[in-house]
Amino acid sequence: MTQIDYSAFDTPGRGRGILDVFEYRYLLRLLIGKSTSLRYRNSVLGWFWSYVRPTVQFLVYFLVVGQILGLHKSVPAFPLYLFSGLVLVNLFNETLGAATQSIVSNRALVRKIYLPRELFPLAAIIGAFTHFLPQLAVLIIVSLLFGWLPSFASVGLVLLGMLLVLLFVTGLGLFFAALNVRFRDASNTVDIIRTIATWSVPVLYTWAMVYERTEGFRWLFHVWISNPLAVAVEMFHHAFWGALPMVNEASPAPANLGWPPEFGWHVAASVGVILVTLVIGQLVFRRAERTFAQDL
Repeated sequence: MTQIDYSAFDTPGRGRGILDVFEYRYLLRLLIGKSTSLRYRNSVLGWFWSYVRPTVQFLVYFLVVGQILGLHKSVPAFPLYLFSGLVLVNLFNETLGAATQSIVSNRALVRKIYLPRELFPLAAIIGAFTHFLPQLAVLIIVSLLFGWLPSFASVGLVLLGMLLVLLFVTGLGLFFAALNVRFRDASNTVDIIRTIATWSVPVLYTWAMVYERTEGFRWLFHVWISNPLAVAVEMFHHAFWGALPMVNEASPAPANLGWPPEFGWHVAASVGVILVTLVIGQLVFRRAERTFAQDL
């Protein structure tokens, strides 16, 4: 009887998880193109919505929090402070929502052929990231109008802040994308998380306000600021708002101008949270993907 050597073949359905995505770069590009082309399909304004939605959101928060509640009095250049944090929160919300719906939205492909299922959440995240770039461009232009001068430090903080958010969303996206196939309530849970995200980081207020109100519970402040999204938002604030001459020369100096106390430990803690999220997200995704085709 002829012996067949199976060593050159891969067992279907087994792989290295998210690492296999690098071997399917061509498919990843196709999925990214598909997600970006369908996002504003049959839309009159098209890509212009990438500017309209954050602009309306910014105006509402600026009028309510800045003018009515008077935060602009204690925060110089408050519009830039608000906008620099808001664009990063929008990145988190957009990418997490897209990743959660990625498997369900591509049910036809998932049912018919085998390919690393992680391609779908990653393609959704990258596709949503491309729609974040126009907001980042507007932020840079507005910052220049305020007198911002870019430096290596500010550029590094911007890149590091985006990297933290994208890695954090990758772990959460894998987790909720898998759950959303079996339990469609996962998408509703993500909607709640996206709502909380806007208020759980120092965008509509400052970290100094939280620090002052947690004087008797300092551990609570450290837990709160160790949120990867909060750490990334502070990096954006220091990259754009904190580098403005009018902010540094303000008298008295804003209480939130410097880094939060022990911020280095908060950054380390946020990296730990991201690593744990990535591991849990990948494990849950690998376990759930066995029944994706049946559940869809």
